[in-house]
Amino acid sequence: QVQLVESGGGLVQDGGSLKLSCIASGIGFSVRTMGWYRQAPGKERELVATITRYGATIYADSVKGRFTISRDNAKDTLYLQMSSLKAEDTAVYYCKCLSFPDYWGQGTQVTVSS
Repeated sequence: QVQLVESGGGLVQDGGSLKLSCIASGIGFSVRTMGWYRQAPGKERELVATITRYGATIYADSVKGRFTISRDNAKDTLYLQMSSLKAEDTAVYYCKCLSFPDYWGQGTQVTVSS
């Protein structure tokens, strides 16, 4: 059974930092490409970053230089370190295994106050 459980969201001031975590099960985590997505109120869900099993990463232009995606295969855990947060980063953040496109976690809310 595929499970993705995100955590680490919260309320932070403009310019602050947060680190999100996603514990995955049922997917063979270590061999999968994983990603973080986000959905802001009234907007479509969008890709934030991806990381392959080998650690190669891709970032959306809007977060390049501010966010870092990483993984710990021994813990089946995906991370997103977010720094220099802006109000426009406010969204619900989801992790996703690209091999299982129909499965989403419950998400974790990130709110950046200006």
